[in-house]
Amino acid sequence: MEVNMKIAISAESTIDLTNELLEKYDIKVVPFSVTLGDKTYLDGQITSSEIIKYVEETNILPKTSAVNVYQFENHFETLLKDYDAIIHFSLSSEMSSAYNNAVTASEGKDNIFVVDTRVLSTGIALLAIYASKLAKQGVEPKEIYERVQKRIPNDQTSFVLSRLDYLYKGGRCSGLKFLAATLLKIRPQIVVENGSMSPRKKYLGKFSKAIMKYVEDTLETHNTPDLEEVFITYTTASPEDVLTIRNILLERGFKNVNITLAGGTVTSHCGENCLGILYLNDGDENGEYKG
Repeated sequence: MEVNMKIAISAESTIDLTNELLEKYDIKVVPFSVTLGDKTYLDGQITSSEIIKYVEETNILPKTSAVNVYQFENHFETLLKDYDAIIHFSLSSEMSSAYNNAVTASEGKDNIFVVDTRVLSTGIALLAIYASKLAKQGVEPKEIYERVQKRIPNDQTSFVLSRLDYLYKGGRCSGLKFLAATLLKIRPQIVVENGSMSPRKKYLGKFSKAIMKYVEDTLETHNTPDLEEVFITYTTASPEDVLTIRNILLERGFKNVNITLAGGTVTSHCGENCLGILYLNDGDENGEYKG
């Protein structure tokens, strides 16, 4: 059903999109907070490299804070001055309180739809971009919300870490596993599944070699992509490796290969040398989504 409504597409800063892409798809962002020592920044005010440098110098992990109810209320109120409805995309509720806070802030307003994406980073962006395209086609907000929900189970969000320091310091990895992974130079693959991060494959050797094998394995395992959009998202990586992966994805048939840097929140939990490819794995034999 087509309607003549102005629909705002909204997300937290964990969407990890460039300003150019946010503007292109008219996506409005409300930021998380990142705390380094006694200083707190809005996500986006501090770069990945600054966060990594801080951890190297202090051996102290950053702390991240979700958008609270009050901040969401202000964000939604501001948007509704210019838009008739809002579809907001939240970081997985298994990883953050942001979704529940957004739901609380939207209570009593039937023109705000909050999506629990069950993913993170540009996995969120894939869903928000799809919604943005539907909104521009004149699809009503409730139908957009329902059509987005159908795609969430096929959101292929994964990445490879160069090291386990951040997970270890954050209490997400035992000392024994950390020591073994460090000695053996294991580069773990992390897959977002059922809303949570889970370790999957283990790659050995240099990070550059590991991410190439990861890309090959991912495309082989999740082999029915919607070829419209794919993301390469990373904290740090060599330009040569990123270019090589871009070319691999273009050869696979992806039309839009988007390259983005992970924001402060993802960097705070994953550290340097973290890279993922993300796409919706629900295409037909021609790589098109017909839903």
